[in-house]
Amino acid sequence: MPTFSYRALQSDGTMAEGQLDAPGRPDALRQVETLGLRPVSLAEKAAAAPSKNGSPLPAAFGNLSFKFESKKVSAKDLENFTRLLSSLLAAGVPLSRALVILYKEASSPAAQAKWKEVHDLVIDGMSLADAMAKSPETFPRVYTAMVEAGEAGGFLDVVLAQIADFQAREKDLKSKVTTAMVYPCILLALALVVLTVLLVFFIPKFQKMFASVHGSLPMITQMIIGISHVVRSYGLFIATGLVVAGFLVRAWFASEKGRRVWENLVLQSPIVGPLTAQFAMARFCRMLGTLLGAGVPLVHGLNVARKSIGNQILVDAVAQSIEHVQQGGRLGQSLADCKDLFPGSVVEMVSVAEESGKLDAELVRIASVTEADLDRHLKTAVAFAEPLMLFLIAGFIGIIFIGMLLPVFSLQDYIK
Repeated sequence: MPTFSYRALQSDGTMAEGQLDAPGRPDALRQVETLGLRPVSLAEKAAAAPSKNGSPLPAAFGNLSFKFESKKVSAKDLENFTRLLSSLLAAGVPLSRALVILYKEASSPAAQAKWKEVHDLVIDGMSLADAMAKSPETFPRVYTAMVEAGEAGGFLDVVLAQIADFQAREKDLKSKVTTAMVYPCILLALALVVLTVLLVFFIPKFQKMFASVHGSLPMITQMIIGISHVVRSYGLFIATGLVVAGFLVRAWFASEKGRRVWENLVLQSPIVGPLTAQFAMARFCRMLGTLLGAGVPLVHGLNVARKSIGNQILVDAVAQSIEHVQQGGRLGQSLADCKDLFPGSVVEMVSVAEESGKLDAELVRIASVTEADLDRHLKTAVAFAEPLMLFLIAGFIGIIFIGMLLPVFSLQDYIK
């Protein structure tokens, strides 16, 4: 009969552990509940597998498995966790019990392990925000900051519902950006493949024909033949060097100094810069409006919303505005100093909403309008990028064909 190891909650909230024998998992769960315990985890102990001569094999060989599970919690699992936890808390379910339910109903092993980890930390006396902060790869800083604000204010269920709505909108916006970039990326990859095929397979055929020609080839033809020779002779080395250089550059951009340089370049770029600033402003306004609507104080909400911007240069600019508010200034006036992020029209709308006492609703409305405007700008940028990519592909291929055909047109002169 299989042996099961269990961990369960006792009536006083403490954790109990033990082992029991049962024909199957459902029977084992019933036995744990019969003891007056609430099961948290139940795992079957690995039994030794007998070999051909009757001697047991190690459990590692007897239960050999080739399943590879992702250890990262998906964004969908996190959104479901947030929304369900909000619903359970709103229904009056205690936090520890709600975490047990979510752990048992997790849809993936990675999510199950993470929810169990959070539950165990909470049971040990840690706050939910601190328990989540132990796993920054799953719970972003802005997530834990909002949870901390909800715990401090006593409206955790409301904040979690707002987080879930924010996650859904964020996911939808990122999906639109990703979808918009698919076609230009495909065109770019196609261009690289076509150019590589021409340089590696097409140009050498003409090169053999030109080798017997006495006379100087056009400069453009010489350049194309030279590039073809370099690609064919050193292509693998060049590709390896580019990959290594890419990793090094990526590592440098991951550092504090490199990230600031990259973010500054992005903001200064003609098309991507304004779109990035719009996206950051929409996130900031929606986050701050959500927090204010949930009852979070303004200064605390500003500190939390600042973390949602993403671009450190813009974060630093907003930090100065927060200091102005802490000193007693108005929010609209303080945001006017951050011109890269907040246009004059937005500052004026925030100032009017602040005077009328409808700041939270106005910030959410500004975010919605900005997101719709950003969606239109993205569509325009993609509509501009597609013909540009096609023009570049046609241009590169046309230059190669012209460079190869020019000597053919004057081949008779070369022979004479």
